[in-house]
Amino acid sequence: MKIPAFKAVLFDMDGVITDTMPYHFRAWRKVFGAHGLKVSKFDVYRREGQKGTKSIQEIFAQAGILLTPEMAGRIIAEKELLFKKILRQRFIPGSRTLVSRLSRRGLRLALVTGTSRHEVEHTLPKGLLSLFQATITGSDVRLGKPDPEPYLKALKALKINAREAVVIENAPFGIMSAKAAGITCYAVTTSLPKEYLGQADKVFKNMKSLTDVLIKEVNV
Repeated sequence: MKIPAFKAVLFDMDGVITDTMPYHFRAWRKVFGAHGLKVSKFDVYRREGQKGTKSIQEIFAQAGILLTPEMAGRIIAEKELLFKKILRQRFIPGSRTLVSRLSRRGLRLALVTGTSRHEVEHTLPKGLLSLFQATITGSDVRLGKPDPEPYLKALKALKINAREAVVIENAPFGIMSAKAAGITCYAVTTSLPKEYLGQADKVFKNMKSLTDVLIKEVNV
């Protein structure tokens, strides 16, 4: 079996590089609670990568409440402010090492996240963010994950085709976005169990097992 020789690696951020999903959940739970709605971790985690305003409108709609884009925009601003206040800088074990190793080997790297650009800049150290040749955030797209737009924009920014890249994801919408863009997608079970990540080409239990495979595939 031929081992793929990827030229670029496209990373999701929350739950792949940064261990931030618990903070996102706490912020979402408090903001929705202030509006009389309860959300579970699954409500939040399965929507990771989706534009925040879309998630808000969906969750309110489930409660029979229709929001205008303006109302959703005000709520997402509340959430982002709270997230910044409670955030503590934590990383998925092995994620920074993997990014650094790939960068040293000359791989083209992109960060593709549904998080807003100012949240990304607040969350990632400048030294780590500088290792990515392209950064596509929720602020840069009209349609977030699961639409392919974020990953298609990353391919264009890196000037590569889909066959030359692999995406690292941890959530269903991100996997769907990558596959819709025609890109190989590997997933890690950092946020959700394996059964929710079945559309990925390969699923890994942690970053170490992913790294062991990926380093071989970019070193052909």
